[in-house]
Amino acid sequence: MLYMEAERPVAVIVVVHGACEHHRRYKWLSEMWCSSGYHVIMGDLPGHGTSTRRRGHIRTFQEYLDEVDKWVDKAKAFQLPVFILGHSMGGLVVIEWFKQHREGITGLILSSPCLGLQLKPNKLMAVIAKGLNVVAPTLRFESGITPDKATRNKEIIEMDNNDPLYFTKVSVRWYQEILKTMKNAMEPTAAFLKTPLLVMQAGTDFLVNKKMVIKWFDQLPSHHKTYREWEGLYHEVFNEPEREDVFKTAKAFTEHHII
Repeated sequence: MLYMEAERPVAVIVVVHGACEHHRRYKWLSEMWCSSGYHVIMGDLPGHGTSTRRRGHIRTFQEYLDEVDKWVDKAKAFQLPVFILGHSMGGLVVIEWFKQHREGITGLILSSPCLGLQLKPNKLMAVIAKGLNVVAPTLRFESGITPDKATRNKEIIEMDNNDPLYFTKVSVRWYQEILKTMKNAMEPTAAFLKTPLLVMQAGTDFLVNKKMVIKWFDQLPSHHKTYREWEGLYHEVFNEPEREDVFKTAKAFTEHHII
C-alpha cells in the first residue's frame, strides 16, 4: 500500500487500478490529486505489480475486495471525506466492494468500468476455459490487452512497452471470475441510491463494452448519479492527451460533494 499526504487535506481518495497494470502507472493522477488537497491511497491488487501472488491469477474475485478493504480502512483513519476511484477492472472491484461495504464513503468515480468485454476468446476457447477452470485454473492465455488499445498517449504506450510489471497474460480462473462478477454487477441493487456517483466512459473503448456500462448506469437507482462520455478518448481516460480536462471534471465532482 502506498499513500501520499497532501499539505492541507480536504479529503482522501482511494485509487483502484485496472487489469494487467499496477498503481505506479498512476503517478501523474496521484500527484494531481495530492496537489489539489487530497491524501491519496493506492496499491497493487493481488496478482498485479509487486504483489507476491502469481501474476494475472486469482482464486476468487473476493481477493480484490479484501485488498481494497484495507486501503479504505487506511483512508477512513484520516477522518476526512473519502472518495474511491476505480478504473476498468478496478471500477468493477469498486462496484462489488461498495455493495458489501458502503458506509462512510462520500462519493465514487468509475473510469471506463469493466462491465462488459470487447475482447473475448473464440467460442471454442470459451467452452474449453470452463473445463480448464476446474482442472488447470492457473493456466494463462493472452488477454488481448495491449497499451495501444488502452490509450492514444504515445509516451504512456512507450512506458508500458518497457514496463516489466505490465503483463498481457491472464489465467483461466481470472477470466471466469471476471465473467461471473460482471454478471453479478448487472443485477439490480439499491446500494448506490444515496452515494454520489460519477461514471466517466471512454467514447472509443477497445477494451470495455460501453453499451454495458450505459445499461448498468441507466438501470441503477440513484439520487446522485452522473454519466460523462468522452468522445474520441480511448479506454484510459486519465492517461489520454486530454487527461487534464478529465481530471478537472473528476475534481469538480469531489469538490461538489465534500461536506
